[in-house]
Amino acid sequence: MREFSDQELVRREKAENIRSLGMDPFGQKYERTDYAKDIKEKYAEIDHEAFENMTDTAKVAGRIMFIRKMGKASFFTIQDKTEKIQIYISINDIGEDAYNLFKTADLGDIVGVYGKVMKTKTGEVTIKCLEYTHLVKSLRPLPEKFHGLTDIEERYRRRYVDLIMNEEAKNIAFTRPKIIRCIQNYMDNQGFTEVETPVLTTLLTGASARPFITHHNTQDLDMYLRIALELPLKRLLVGGMEAVYEIGRVFRNEGMDPKHNPEFTLMEAYLAYSDLEGMMDLTEGMFTTIARDVMGKMTYNWCGDEINLEGPWKRISMVDAIKEQTGIDFKNEMTLEEAKKLASEHNIEVEEHFSVGHIINAFFEKYVEETLIQPTFLYGHPVEISPLTKKNPEDPRFVDRFELFIGGKEFANAYTELNDPIDQLERFENQLKERDLGNDEANDIDMDFIEALEYGMPPAGGIGYGIDRLCMLFTESESIRDVILFPTMKNRN
Repeated sequence: MREFSDQELVRREKAENIRSLGMDPFGQKYERTDYAKDIKEKYAEIDHEAFENMTDTAKVAGRIMFIRKMGKASFFTIQDKTEKIQIYISINDIGEDAYNLFKTADLGDIVGVYGKVMKTKTGEVTIKCLEYTHLVKSLRPLPEKFHGLTDIEERYRRRYVDLIMNEEAKNIAFTRPKIIRCIQNYMDNQGFTEVETPVLTTLLTGASARPFITHHNTQDLDMYLRIALELPLKRLLVGGMEAVYEIGRVFRNEGMDPKHNPEFTLMEAYLAYSDLEGMMDLTEGMFTTIARDVMGKMTYNWCGDEINLEGPWKRISMVDAIKEQTGIDFKNEMTLEEAKKLASEHNIEVEEHFSVGHIINAFFEKYVEETLIQPTFLYGHPVEISPLTKKNPEDPRFVDRFELFIGGKEFANAYTELNDPIDQLERFENQLKERDLGNDEANDIDMDFIEALEYGMPPAGGIGYGIDRLCMLFTESESIRDVILFPTMKNRN
């Protein structure tokens, strides 16, 4: 059993004293009618003198964040979900018993206040307390002097304290759902239907990633937490739903860093009779809609770069982007040995399963990716790294795929979807060969999906967005853990 600090012991004693007065130290329902932000906005332009003849009242509730006790009259500040507001409290207005109860209050306690709206001589909108209600005794002291949790790891572990003390963290917490709601409205207005697909699966498909493995006891069957949303959504295209999207959690059993969390939110969308160009237009429209309707600006300072989301966005092929940075033109056909030689000359490590396409991608990752600061649609990926994508009809070494890069980071991955069941089966089989050569992120063969394609899937465009990274950009956050309320954390020990 842990030992209590002196402050914690005092707070527990106060809680018992409140109980001895016939009150529950942890409160009952309270009929709040007003919020701090609304009150302050409503009366912001009214002069101090005008309040002399006003009788407007408000009933608020929140956490005490500041107290200045001054004998028979005091000031304190409470914080609700919208903002902080100042309270003036006097023994003459609420009586001796209630004022003595207030004098036992600590920072962090939750209280209710009914009173008259006023404005101090310094112009601060304030509530003159007429009824004081104790609601919840805080048994732990808040971090001192409004500094919050100075240990950044503890901020994420104890998000509840971070939200109390850190205005920026609270703003991000409220902004993220607004962004997601904006995305949903945008997609709905584009004619898409939001759907839900299984989180548990028996096959690894839709992405290259290591899975989390679980076990279904009734069926005595090992299952995976999904690593992507793709194949179930494409089955819905076969079924005739034509325009579908899902925003959902996916799980990849991989490392953690400022841009990656093992559990994250992905959005995938598929549109029948569309293609890569359609996905580019959809994406640019979605980002600029969020920027305009939720954030109210087009320029963002993110990870040291100034990002301008005003369109039109740059569109460039992977091989052209590599040529811009290195002078090497991978449009020219070459043997694996020639590609390996170029890789060696440019300090690129070649793994056993690598083909020419893998080497092209390695060149991109080393020399190009971090240079794509302004929004850029990078298209024309090698077929070897895109097992679910339609080949480019003009050069089958490459596929009709793009990735959106902003600030040197990937934000979206889009395809002109592969709907040829014969080609798709060959791609799955090649993935198994790669697994035999040591690629432990290769896909399984999903024969049910092949069967679905054999019924006929319409030509389609598809795309996936990392919602967490998208929220990072719009809130100008440098760590994914700032935009996930409860990120995965290393064990304290």
